[in-house]
Amino acid sequence: MRKSDLTRQRPPMAQRLVELRQQAGLTQTELAAAVGVAVSNIAFWELKGTPPRGEVLPALAKALGVSVDAILGVTPPKPVAPKSRLQELFQATAKLPRRKQQKIAEVVEALLKAS
Repeated sequence: MRKSDLTRQRPPMAQRLVELRQQAGLTQTELAAAVGVAVSNIAFWELKGTPPRGEVLPALAKALGVSVDAILGVTPPKPVAPKSRLQELFQATAKLPRRKQQKIAEVVEALLKAS
């Protein structure tokens, strides 16, 4: 089955979860780790549209950067701005060893003080 076929067949709740996860820039695996559930749970919610258990919703909302109401479709999700080049660079920087991160931070701080 093609990806486009899956998108059309998803219930509204499932489609909303997929869109919120993608807007947050997370994979199913990353979201599962942030929420503390199995990846199969994320996949199930995104395919079937069955809402997560009540105790999972706050962690899911926090990981996605939205309210529980937005997940449930009570309010529209707040728009997520696309990542800027600078945000992407800082995310890549976070994966570097601490010493290199510190050097980058010092350069950025010096540039900010100079402007």
